[in-house]
Amino acid sequence: MASERSLMDAIARIEADVNGVIATAAVDLESGMTLAAKSNRGDFDLTVASAYNSELVKQKLKIMRALNLKVQLEDMLITLTDQFHLIKLLPGGLSFLYLAVDRNTTNLAILRNSVNKHCNGLEA
Repeated sequence: MASERSLMDAIARIEADVNGVIATAAVDLESGMTLAAKSNRGDFDLTVASAYNSELVKQKLKIMRALNLKVQLEDMLITLTDQFHLIKLLPGGLSFLYLAVDRNTTNLAILRNSVNKHCNGLEA
């Protein structure tokens, strides 16, 4: 399991690569608890977002099982009118990285590239 420090380091590296990061959290999939988090907006409650996003991932995995899909879930992208929310499962599948970014200032390709690059060695 990755340490909080290594998770925070990965979050910092992603934030250095990507413009418009609103908030980022590493989240335990089973409990929905944040393992590491950083928010750049005081009104963005990462505790609530982490808990609900863990339920979202669990439901997607349940759907995949119901459809008998024999593939791995890599990430989920949710587009809002002013934000992108990216959920990236971390190696091992027991946790995920959740990012909320400003849609107007973030390049989605750069975001996904940075997340993949900095999360490759993490196992949380």
